[in-house]
Amino acid sequence: MPQPPPLQFPAEYSSQRLQQRPSDVPIPTTTARAPPRRMPSSGGNNLRRAKTLVRPERGVAPAPLINPPAPLIASTGAGAGGILPSNTPSKSPADSWDAWRIFSHIVTFWAPPFLLSTIGGMKDKPTRQAWREKIALCLIALFIGAVVGFATMGLDKVLCPKQTGFSGSQFDRVNTSITQGTVSVHGILFNISNSDTSPVNFFTLARNNSGVDITYLFRRKAADYKKCDKMTFKAAKDDPCPGSTCPLGALGNATFNTVRIVSTGRPVGYDWDQVAKLPNFLVLDGFVLNFSPYIAANPRPVANDPVDRALRHVLSGNAAGGKDATLHFSNNQVTLNAIPCLNERYFAGTIDKASSGCFVASLFLYVALLVVLSIVIARFAMACIFSWFLSRDLVRPPKNLGRKVISPAVMPEGANVTVDNKNGTAPWAKKGKMGKAPPGLKGQRQSRVGQAAVSNTPVISMATIGSELFCVCLVTCYSEGKESIKGTLDSIALTDYSDSRKLLFIVCDGMITGAGEKQSTPDICVGLLDADPRFGNPSPMGYVAVGLGSKKENRAFVYAGHYVVKGHRTPCVVVVKCGTEQEAANDKKKPGNRGKRDSQLILMNFFSRVTYNDRMTPLDYDLFRKIQVLMGVTPDFFEVTLMVDADTRVQPDSLTQLVNCMHHDNYIMGVCGETRIANKTDSWVTTIQVYEYFISHHLAKAFESVFGGVTCLPGCFSMYRLKARKINDDDWVPLLCKPEIVREYSQSEVTTLHQKNLLLLGEDRFLTTILLRTFPNRKMMFCPQAKCKTIVPDSFSVLLSQRRRWINSTIHNLMELVRVQNLCGTFCFSMQFVVFMDLVGTVALPVALIIMYWLVVQLALKPPKTFEQLIPLMMLCSVVGLPALLILITTRKVVYVFWMFIYLAALPVWNFILPVYAFWHFDDFSWGETRKVEGEGKQTGHDDAGTLAEGTQVPLRRWEDWERSRIRKLKREAQRKRELDRSFPGPFRGGVRGPEQYSMAFSEFNDDTTSLAPSEDDRWGAQVGGYNENSSQWAPPPATLMPEDELLHNAETVGGDELEAMLERGWEDRPQNRDSSTTMSSGGGQFSDRNQSRFQLSDQGVVMPPPGGRFDAYAPVSTRTPSPGPGLIQSPLSPTGGATSALDSKTHIKRRSSGGRLRHDSEELLRHTPGTSPSSPSTGEWGPLGPLDPHHPQQQNNSSRSNMSAGKRF
Repeated sequence: MPQPPPLQFPAEYSSQRLQQRPSDVPIPTTTARAPPRRMPSSGGNNLRRAKTLVRPERGVAPAPLINPPAPLIASTGAGAGGILPSNTPSKSPADSWDAWRIFSHIVTFWAPPFLLSTIGGMKDKPTRQAWREKIALCLIALFIGAVVGFATMGLDKVLCPKQTGFSGSQFDRVNTSITQGTVSVHGILFNISNSDTSPVNFFTLARNNSGVDITYLFRRKAADYKKCDKMTFKAAKDDPCPGSTCPLGALGNATFNTVRIVSTGRPVGYDWDQVAKLPNFLVLDGFVLNFSPYIAANPRPVANDPVDRALRHVLSGNAAGGKDATLHFSNNQVTLNAIPCLNERYFAGTIDKASSGCFVASLFLYVALLVVLSIVIARFAMACIFSWFLSRDLVRPPKNLGRKVISPAVMPEGANVTVDNKNGTAPWAKKGKMGKAPPGLKGQRQSRVGQAAVSNTPVISMATIGSELFCVCLVTCYSEGKESIKGTLDSIALTDYSDSRKLLFIVCDGMITGAGEKQSTPDICVGLLDADPRFGNPSPMGYVAVGLGSKKENRAFVYAGHYVVKGHRTPCVVVVKCGTEQEAANDKKKPGNRGKRDSQLILMNFFSRVTYNDRMTPLDYDLFRKIQVLMGVTPDFFEVTLMVDADTRVQPDSLTQLVNCMHHDNYIMGVCGETRIANKTDSWVTTIQVYEYFISHHLAKAFESVFGGVTCLPGCFSMYRLKARKINDDDWVPLLCKPEIVREYSQSEVTTLHQKNLLLLGEDRFLTTILLRTFPNRKMMFCPQAKCKTIVPDSFSVLLSQRRRWINSTIHNLMELVRVQNLCGTFCFSMQFVVFMDLVGTVALPVALIIMYWLVVQLALKPPKTFEQLIPLMMLCSVVGLPALLILITTRKVVYVFWMFIYLAALPVWNFILPVYAFWHFDDFSWGETRKVEGEGKQTGHDDAGTLAEGTQVPLRRWEDWERSRIRKLKREAQRKRELDRSFPGPFRGGVRGPEQYSMAFSEFNDDTTSLAPSEDDRWGAQVGGYNENSSQWAPPPATLMPEDELLHNAETVGGDELEAMLERGWEDRPQNRDSSTTMSSGGGQFSDRNQSRFQLSDQGVVMPPPGGRFDAYAPVSTRTPSPGPGLIQSPLSPTGGATSALDSKTHIKRRSSGGRLRHDSEELLRHTPGTSPSSPSTGEWGPLGPLDPHHPQQQNNSSRSNMSAGKRF
């Protein structure tokens, strides 16, 4: 593979590098070409894989649902230093025209703009365009409903119309139970139940042959048959009643009344077998003709009569067509002309067959029955199979944890790597010994940058991570109360998932106070946090938000610590979106608010930039540092994320069940659990939702899970995979953090009503849609074993607002999913067809309800007599009855049948009121009454109009640049403190603590030992953060990774005597190598040692032993320096050591009701050790057991008690 060309830097950087040290000049982020990336592995050949049936990733990504606007594309070429260009207006794409816009204008031609502006109150052009598109969509929905209604009720009436009071598609066949007690006259059945027996006994005739033709018994004349005029053959000119052969009167109603026979209006029908058995009967052009009177009057053939000759030939049975004389009569012009006359005079009935139109109508009815029953029964059967068998396999504990897998430190293909990075590892990964590559890596890693050898590929044992993957639990908060938020956090913290493997990631969407609440949502969340004092008071960090104009830039505080409940200490970060200074001054109600999607994108953007080593915002870098300290690993170790709402209660085993699903199959990219209702009986509104929630999970999602295509993972309780290992565990496939996914999900510039319904109303469904479109062969699953409870709307107005958003979002997302070609299955047996049926069913809900009630009324008034009439009833029973059977089979809870009857009673609400309301509000993009804010009017759904901007003033720099700036800042701060200490000696200066000495972990980015003067790096000082998490006064991060298998196998067993000696005297061998003093556990899979030596900058320094012999400014310090109390939090930003915040009096601290004071439940653990000055290290050296060691000066008099304490600690 050809090597990439070298980086080309601008000329100004070359001149700077000649005048200064290389480390003084930041590496520019704008280059003449793209930064170096990890090359994809191709196995050493140039063949490109085409489409297959087994590989999940395609070579060509699908086109985005929403085209990325120009600002996002231009942002990749940011200016020097990583700052995006300033806000400049650009032309809105709303002025462009496409087929959809043209169509919307055509169907609304009757509403000119001036009319909408004056009468409708739509002053701006986007509002009028949204209204036009709403009308267009409503007309389309009306058309689909009309098509469904016509196919159900009108198709048979058009194709098979009624004639003379009867349907041409049905006949009453002779000699059947339907024709008992009837005779036929000229093809029409007559009831003889009240007839006279004189002069003809009709009962005797009907007993032998019900429905028999008696037309020949009525008096008729040859002149009565107009079609026989001008005909000369015998059958047309003969007298119909010669002599006394016609005992009844003239053919007419008078005679019918005289003999008391009543017409039923039903046509009589014959089948071919009956015609073959009846003498002197034949079929001509589909009509059954009775020639018995003619044969009786003319027993011998008539000479020179072609019609008579043809009749006798067919009746003799010698014709090729049997009794069907149509072909025989069509061979001669004379006989062909005689057909209308014969049909009129000798007509007795019709062959019992349907016409072509009736046949098509019947065929459509049977096909509809087959399709509907197939889908209903298939859903039912597959839901049962999934519940009984497949779901059990999903949640089984993982196996083969001892296998070798790719390390989380290895970045995926396409990530940004340095030129000399031969292994594709992240820059923050610890340099360590590389393991052997798994079998799947052979032959697939040769094409990396630098042609790295396979044996050097960083791999770890899966046992290092274990069965519990690192999981970040995202909780988005808006206006919920304290009880609701605390209940959600308690349920997550109290799960049986290890606290060291889950991180609570709470995002407060703006400085908002919920309706009826005394505290703001950020106050509630921060008040529940046991803050880590090492981070001090946070500073607002900028990031690029989801918004237009000035809303595109936002800032947020990051509070870090632990959430403590019932013995659980769960790592937790609270992100509080506070807005810019200008926004805080102008927007008094909701500064910082950008919506739920923006809250999710904070997490997605962060992990995307970590995964690809992409440029980070200050908020990303701040999160990186704090998460690393809290978890003991770098954020690239996180593989899954659980997204829950702030009013959800998670069951204790749910998190483990969802993670087991991820272990079960690497192709699973998302899984949701069952959501149940916590307030079932609060009102009639909640009672009608119980069955709907149950059936949507156990029928719809269970059926979709068989194909791995759940079309909507609910946002209240779902788990997504951030990145997945390939099938051979030899590489990573980014999923949720894939840049294409993040870019498409973060669009804020939407112009059409369709795009706004996708982005602004249903974030959870839209995220599922773009994942399925991007990875059509990966799986979205449902796990019924994982359960949660949530609060549903208890008033009809809130339910109306919620379902409006859900229905509109469902329709627009299904419109996109139905276009995905690579979903499982083919034709009618595919997920694509099922999605299409769901789309049509959703749009036609109002019409379906009307048809259902019409069908029930028709069946009650006219019970079905034929199978065709029974088909609609069968479909209705299958649709309603099978879900009830599913309830009894899967849950064995009869109470849900009761909830089903309540749901059926509320069908007019579900299938008519809610859909019609939603359709008419297609152009309403607000969240309505679902979440109310104190003093707020109607929401606008975060689509406020504003000037489009190309970028923001948010800096974007890679982790290496941020880390270099942080270390330089600490060095400059340490130098200022030393100079201040020389100028003002003593432990106190004006009541302020003396300068604290800092220690820094070893890093390849701290090689700048001379450039301590203020330089361009000062511009990043406020963005780095005013804390030093590596200070010697704080305990090191926890060791959360399990040791490697080799370490366990090679470890020596310590005897009892040795253990007792260790407890009394301590360990003699103590590491003195500075390189081993790293306190941060990172991507190399190693775990930190709490008893390793720590180093800090010192004026005296030490002289390194030979052969180096150089002066080292870093001196070893103890690892257990007492920390300052919570009331005094040091900040490296301030020479006096005071706590600082960039917006301490302008935004967050001012608006918080608690005045900015952090809550620390562990204050007693942070008190000063008696007799020790907080500003200087301990005079005596601590033993390996810390302050309780017998060598500590404060513990000389309590050696026995310290030994006991040390033993307990050990």
